[in-house]
Amino acid sequence: MANVSNNQPTIIRTERGLTISGTRINLYDVMDYLKAQYPPKLISEKLCLSDEQVSSALAYIESHRTEVETEYQEFLQTAEEIRQYWQEQNRERFTQIAAMPPKPGQEELRAKLQAWKERIENQS
Repeated sequence: MANVSNNQPTIIRTERGLTISGTRINLYDVMDYLKAQYPPKLISEKLCLSDEQVSSALAYIESHRTEVETEYQEFLQTAEEIRQYWQEQNRERFTQIAAMPPKPGQEELRAKLQAWKERIENQS
C-alpha cells in the first residue's frame, strides 16, 4: 500500500476495493478521470481530494499498474452488469410511466421540456 510520511497507508483495501484512506473514494473513480485524461489538479477538485491524496493514488496506480487495471476492468464489468439488471427490472415500469397522460396543469411545463429535449438532440 502507498504510504505517507507518518507511515499510515494512503491506499487501503476495503469491501469496495482499493480506496483512498480516510475517504469513500476508490481508485476506480480516479481511474475514470485518468482514462478521460483529466490532469491531477482537476481530479483533485472533482473528487474533493488533497493534492497529496491524488499524488499518492497516482503513484499507487503507476507502481501497481497491472493489478489496478485488472481490478478496474472487473469493476467496470460489474457496474455494467448491475446497470443492465436494473434497466431490465425497471423496463416495464418506465414504459408505464412514459404512457401516463400528463397531470392537469403541466401541459406548459411538458411543452418546454419537449422543446428543450429537441434542442439538445439537434445540437448533437
